Amino acid sequence: MKIDFSKSKDGLIPAIIQDSETKKVLMLGYMNAESLQKTLDTQKVTFFSRSKDRLWTKGEDSGNFLNLVVIKNDCDGDTLLIQAKPVGPTCHTGADTCWQEENAVNYGFISDLENTIKSRRENADTEQSYVASLFANGINKIAQKVGEEAVEVVIEAKDDNDDLFLSESADLLFHYLILLQAKGFQLNDVVNVLKKRQK
Repeated sequence: MKIDFSKSKDGLIPAIIQDSETKKVLMLGYMNAESLQKTLDTQKVTFFSRSKDRLWTKGEDSGNFLNLVVIKNDCDGDTLLIQAKPVGPTCHTGADTCWQEENAVNYGFISDLENTIKSRRENADTEQSYVASLFANGINKIAQKVGEEAVEVVIEAKDDNDDLFLSESADLLFHYLILLQAKGFQLNDVVNVLKKRQK
């Protein structure tokens, strides 16, 4: 890792801190060669505090450390991306991030879809919303729909029509997300089980 601290007059370079699991950006700090070395030695992210004018290990007072996972430098060698596992909130205000965002796993469109399902379950008219009507009919109906869609996926998998296979796969995933919420879970709960199985 080649880092050029000489590019700044004070020998400090920005260090972007990212949660190694959720990929959320947690904070921005500054490092010099000494703080970088201390980070590597202790495996706890350490900055050079411009306000304190000294090395500062995140969490040294609060206990909310940033445990080092990996450090990457950018193409110019003057910015660091540090992936870490936070112990508690990162921001001094008590927020998860310095941008007042929740540090939660996000699967993009799938997470948006889960939020839509939740909203329809809680707020939609059962006569106007297919999702709301499924929840109104209970867990047995939802589970039955997942079973039906799973069978359709198997049937289309044995055929050569990729469009139908993908369409049925989308239906299965959609109904499975509904079933998860009916049981009080989300997709991330299943992902966590898979992570535990990883060897």
